[in-house]
Amino acid sequence: MKAHYKRYVLKFKRPGGTSRGELTEKETWFLFLTEGEKKGVGECGLFRGLSFDDRPDYEDELKALCDRVNRNEENGVRSIKSFPSIQMGYEMALMSLQSNNPYELFPSAFSRGEESIRINGLVWMGKLSFMKAQIEEKIEQGFDCVKLKIGALDFNDELSLLKGVRKSFSQDQITLRVDANGAFSPLDAMEKLKALADLDVHSIEQPIAAGQPKAMSDLCKNTPIPIALDEELIGVIEKKEKALLLDTIEPQYLILKPSLLGGFQSCQEWILLAEERSIGWWVTSALESNIGLNAIAQWTFSTGIKTHQGLGTGSLFTNNFTSPLEVSNGYLTFNSKQNWDTSLL
Repeated sequence: MKAHYKRYVLKFKRPGGTSRGELTEKETWFLFLTEGEKKGVGECGLFRGLSFDDRPDYEDELKALCDRVNRNEENGVRSIKSFPSIQMGYEMALMSLQSNNPYELFPSAFSRGEESIRINGLVWMGKLSFMKAQIEEKIEQGFDCVKLKIGALDFNDELSLLKGVRKSFSQDQITLRVDANGAFSPLDAMEKLKALADLDVHSIEQPIAAGQPKAMSDLCKNTPIPIALDEELIGVIEKKEKALLLDTIEPQYLILKPSLLGGFQSCQEWILLAEERSIGWWVTSALESNIGLNAIAQWTFSTGIKTHQGLGTGSLFTNNFTSPLEVSNGYLTFNSKQNWDTSLL
């Protein structure tokens, strides 16, 4: 088996606003494996500023992995636990290599184009008018679950956006999710959670910054709306550490991002621990290209989960790869008649 890699920069069609700033491009890396005539590809979805493995030696580690694979070393993956996105890319590339179709990692009714995945419509931060336009656009496109990035604007302005939705649509018609990306202070978070609860918000992701287990635990015990851990899970690698985190904080939900958490097997471990504790979960992409998104979507479908997932990010980029993935009426579908075009690679 031989391995090589390539860096690729995805360009946003329009800047994506979060509480951590605006995103105009997204760096990613592809790992290629070959064995005879067979080829496999995996995406190492590094997320600068967020990934646990956003380190100066990232490319060095990717190169070292390829060198170990090319030397046919048995312990080729020994050190990549500290690089979750590389672990994800390697796991994906191996599955791709072993599959009859390098882009069908989890054969199912989804990958055959027979069934779809419910997804939320994502609303990026920006000026109030821009966010309002995005909400209207998502509802017009048929989404019945809308997720807003909040925490950068004045909180009362953000509440006004949510109130606008609730004036026209009940919680039975439109599910509202919000993602604070850790923007709230532990001192005023509860007050804000109560205001969100008055608007029948389904859940909030990461209300306060990660790394404050006591404060987060207190919030989860007393919150009027369910809290989902997101950034809190990043960098928690060993199973016993995962269990300790869940037992300490006792959240209502987990947000699983395979590229940030070390791949599918690692996420399966989170799922097992969560379900043992009656903690809900769903899957979200981390701005991968369509290659990574495709694998994540197929894996998500294979878990059997039926709620809204955060997998609608494939259309954000100007230079993404043509793929069978399509979004229609709030669902992610796989158009088996559409061929892949990865010539940009």
